[in-house]
This record gives sequence, C-alpha cells and structure tokens, in this order.
Amino acid sequence: MQLDVVNFFGGCEEPIEERVVDSGSSLPPEVEEGNVEYKLKLVDPSKCRFEHLVTQMKWRLEEGHGEAIYQIGVEDSGMMTGLDDDELRASLATLGRMAERLGASVSVLRRCSVESDAAEASKYTAEALVRKVPNDQKFLDVRVAVLGAVESGKSTLIGVLTHGEMDNGRGRSRLNLFRHLHEIQSGRTSSISHEILGFNSRGEVVNYSESRSAEEICKSASKLVTFVDLAGHHRYMRTTIFGLTCYRPDFAMLVVSANAGLIGTAREHLGFAVALGIPVCVVMTKVDVCTPTMTQKAIDQVTHILQLPGCNKNPIVVKTEADVIRTAYTFKQESITPIFIVSNVTGHNLELLYSFLNLVPSVNSAAEQEKLEQEALEFQVDETFSVPETGTVVGGKVLRGAVRLGDKALIGPQDNGMFSPITIGSVHRNRSPCRFARAGQAATLALLDTKRSCLRKGMVILSREQKKPRACWRFESEIFMLYHNSVLRPGFEATVHVGGVMQTARVTRIYNEEQALKTGNKGQIELAFIKQPEYLTPNARLLFRGGQFKAIGQVKRVLHGEEGLGAEQRRRAHRHSVP
Repeated sequence: MQLDVVNFFGGCEEPIEERVVDSGSSLPPEVEEGNVEYKLKLVDPSKCRFEHLVTQMKWRLEEGHGEAIYQIGVEDSGMMTGLDDDELRASLATLGRMAERLGASVSVLRRCSVESDAAEASKYTAEALVRKVPNDQKFLDVRVAVLGAVESGKSTLIGVLTHGEMDNGRGRSRLNLFRHLHEIQSGRTSSISHEILGFNSRGEVVNYSESRSAEEICKSASKLVTFVDLAGHHRYMRTTIFGLTCYRPDFAMLVVSANAGLIGTAREHLGFAVALGIPVCVVMTKVDVCTPTMTQKAIDQVTHILQLPGCNKNPIVVKTEADVIRTAYTFKQESITPIFIVSNVTGHNLELLYSFLNLVPSVNSAAEQEKLEQEALEFQVDETFSVPETGTVVGGKVLRGAVRLGDKALIGPQDNGMFSPITIGSVHRNRSPCRFARAGQAATLALLDTKRSCLRKGMVILSREQKKPRACWRFESEIFMLYHNSVLRPGFEATVHVGGVMQTARVTRIYNEEQALKTGNKGQIELAFIKQPEYLTPNARLLFRGGQFKAIGQVKRVLHGEEGLGAEQRRRAHRHSVP
C-alpha cells in the first residue's frame, strides 16, 4: 500500500511504499565491500561519532560510484529489529545531515513495519538511497543495450520511456528513434541509435518538459541512462553484435513479446550477452493484447530458458517495489535476472521499470574503476564524423586512463600498422562540452589536423607515453565451440569481434594433435586477420562467427612478426599509409 510520510530532507509530503515484515525477519549479513550500509539507530550521535559516520558514508558512495543504500533499523547481522516512529524520524534526519555534509541527496525508497506478537509500540525500518555525483562528473552514467527479436517492441519501449507518452498500439512511439526512411516504412531497426533517460537526485524523470534537448536533460540529471537500440532482424546480426562488443554496456535489456515468447534472434541475442558476461534483465511487452494464460506461458518459457545450464540464471518476476530494490543491487553479483511484465499502451508496470533504471548501479566495482583510471589512455573509436567548422570528430569509449582537452596522443593502426600523432581539440559527453572523460565513459573527440579518410572504426587512441605501440596480424585465442556443422580446421575463415574490431580472420593453427575442433570442444587456436592489422590486448573477450558457426573465447597472446602471413598481408604490412 501507499502511505504519506514526511520527506525529512525537503519538508514536503511524498508517497513512500510501506510493507509489513515479521519480527525476526532478516537481510543477508552486512559486508565491508559494496555500497550497502546497515544502521540500527542514528539518534543524536556525538560529534566524534558523526564525523565517523560521514567518513563511512563517503566510503560507501565511492564503492557505489556515487550511490549508496542505507538500511535503517537493521543490525549488522541483517536482523530487522526496527525503531519506533520518533527514533526512525531522528535517524533519517541524521542521515540527511550526513548527506548534506558531503553534498549528497537522500530519498526514502520504502518503509517497513515490523510485526511483533508482543503488545508493544509499532516498529519500523526504512530503506534510503543516497546519491552524490562525483566532483569531476556532471552525472552518473549507465549504458543499456536493448536486445530482442524483430517486432518485439524494443524501439517502442525506448520511445515510451524517454518521451513519457504511451504508444497507440501501432508503433507511434518508435518513430522518434528511427534514423532512416526505410526504418520508418518497415518499422524495423537496422542501425544503432541512442536515446537518453535522465533522473534527478530524487529519482524523478527529467525528460518530459516540453522541447527539452539532450543538453538540458544532461544539465538537469544526476543520473543518465543511455539506451543503445540494436537491430532485431537476422539480416542485421553483425550490427547487433558490433553494438554489444563495441559499446560495452553495463547491462542488457532483453525485450520479449508476450504473444510470441522468446523466439528467433532473441535467443541468439541472449546467448551473445551471456557469452560476453553482460548482466541481463527481461522486459515482456504487449501484455495488453494477451490473456493471463498466454502471458504466464511466455513467462514460463523465458524462466525455463534462463535456468538452462548454458545461462544458469535465477529469474525473478518483478511485482513490487521491494522486488525492484532487491534485484537492482544484486542481479549482477547473484546472477539474478529480473523479469518485468509491462504494456507500452496502458503503462502497466512501467513505474517498476523506471524505479529499476533509477536504482541500478554501474557494473565495475570501485577498485576496478580506480585501477582502470590509473592506467595509460586507451580510447576505442566506434564512429567517425566530419563536422562543419570543427573538422574530424571520433566517437567511442574510454577503456583505460583519461582523455583531456589539448592532450597529444597517437591514433591507429593504419594499414601498415603504424600510429599517427594527433591533438585533442575538444571533448564532449552527451553533446555537452567538458574538459576530460575518464575510463568507462563514452565521449566524442575533435581531432586537430586529421583527415577523416585516414580513420575507421576499430582504431584506438593511445597515450604518447606508451613506447611504440604495435598492431598485430596474428594472435592466439582460447575458444569454446558453441556450434559448427562440421569440424573447425586450419584455413577456416569467419568474422572476429573483439571490442570495436570487426574483421574476417583465418584459422592458421590449432594447438592439438588432431588439428581440429568440434562443437562443444574447447581449445587454443591461432588466427590471422585478412585485411589489415589491428590493436589487441590480452584477455579481451572474443566472438568468432560466420553463418551458423559460433564460438566464444579470449585473446591469449598477441603475435608480432610476419611469419605465417600470406603474400597480400605481407604487401599490406610493408605499404606506407598516405598521410
């Protein structure tokens, strides 16, 4: 049920979900790592205690990349003891003062009433979200890849979420996302498009003001969700895989039509996401045109597939705000896959999906993020543009380190494997200028004195501190054969996807006695690019596919030198690129 309670930090009334739990109920024990903190009571702490609490909150915010969850009235063991109404109000007021000290904001997500058999005053617990955008960022950023079969409602769902208007049942909402005339005419996405959804510090969507531009949304948002809309038709599978490997989303949103189930390319999309280690949530659409029996049948099918050994997920159908909070903060660590049952026409359960997107954190831990930021610059080029009065612009993602306005760097590899010097003329994030972008963030960079004709997707921008970066024609990879209608042998050619690299490669060696691999086998092979050398790093995830053939793996070792190259590859290796 909904209960009006005082918002302790703004002095206004807002509805907060309240639920009833039994006395003795408990949460998992508190852990030192992560962004979840349990506090039994925060009533009138001493000055020394208050300073300690502020330092503790700062640590939790760093662990959560600017977000922390506080459980008030809960012991460190997870026992939900509860507080009376006055103690809870005082504890939340102290939490507000702690957040104010750090420049953070607090919003109460829900309040739980702890039932007890004894005739004593009611006890309550509260769950609060603390959010603080780091000083060197304008907003928190989460990137979501949207997958699913053709006509499952992917683009329509994104249109409804980002524009706030329900669909008319005939795909009106998706028209804002399409980039080409043939997409509008056919209703099918064939290219990669991006849409943004902004939340303010109170968890409210900031997209819906009239004529609000992307720049205004970014300025008003404390958290920004970027949807990467990918194609569902099998004809555009290469584009979809490129979007998954290149854009490196924090998680994937698999859209399934309730009247069709998990069919066609949706199964392949799910398989690729699992193979790449991308957490997945499922959104089931079109429930307004299905009977409860049809919807349940689709849920059972999706649940069964997610529990198969290949996926090994724990599906949870999200029905309440409590399910949202539980899944948002644990679905990566515990292999949970939340399933949302929504309608783009009636708006059924869309508020639960909004809450999930507002709460879901970035995938990297604070330690992983800090490690990436301290490494030398590596920027992956995903797109190239020519902008009037600006010149050559590249779009992509900072994989390591940070890129700053005015930096001098190297870009490559060219056809002969060489890297060219460049200067960063400007840095933009979500169409807004900034001074730098750091690891994990997407950005566009203006390059001074650089011709677009010399650039392509799959290139990288590296720091000049790296001594003589080298591209490779050949590399060793450990792969697992998902499917092949015959036997993989040397000489076989297929497309390799490694990050932004998408190029045909030939199997030149298989490291076993049979010199062959069958479906279900795991082994180490050597691959050679056909067209041009590429810049690869060890341990990068790899997809190797062509037709029905599919294999996944990792880059184990990058090989240099010309041994084993064909005549055309040797010619390209020696050819000088045109400046």
